Amino acid sequence: MLAPEDAYGESFPNSKKVHLEGATGVRVPVREIRLSGGEPPIQVVDTSGPVQVDPTVGLPPYREAWIRGRDDVDDIDAAYGPVHAPTGSTQLIPDALQRPRVLRGSGPVTQMHYARRGEVTSEMEFVAIREGLDPEFVRSEIERGRAIIPANINHPELEPTAIGRNFLV
Repeated sequence: MLAPEDAYGESFPNSKKVHLEGATGVRVPVREIRLSGGEPPIQVVDTSGPVQVDPTVGLPPYREAWIRGRDDVDDIDAAYGPVHAPTGSTQLIPDALQRPRVLRGSGPVTQMHYARRGEVTSEMEFVAIREGLDPEFVRSEIERGRAIIPANINHPELEPTAIGRNFLV
């Protein structure tokens, strides 16, 4: 894997990938661009994802610890045993790309559910840092139905993004 300062290689020689860290340890990637004329560098949203990932292995489960840290999320494999392809079937997903599935436990596990309970999730904090907003504002917009964060618990590899009128998307 490339070092963070080399993440963009020759494509963007004046850029490097850096991470902004939130209060709870959430790390948000941004692209820092060096400017000419003695101007200070600027940071812009970086949605390039992990660099040099082997496609036969898949993306790293970026949000897995966040998801498993919630008390209302259960692991299917722990509850019912591992999921296998039926005997004699042609497995379409290589073993290296098989990932554990999680099952909701005691109730809904959507970002709106957490927002309505007054909780700022790690996904909301990630969005707030990326967008330069207060995490409580992100939570309130989701609670009111004015924004969504599509962050299914069975896809821990995705980076959270908010969709709504007060957000970049």
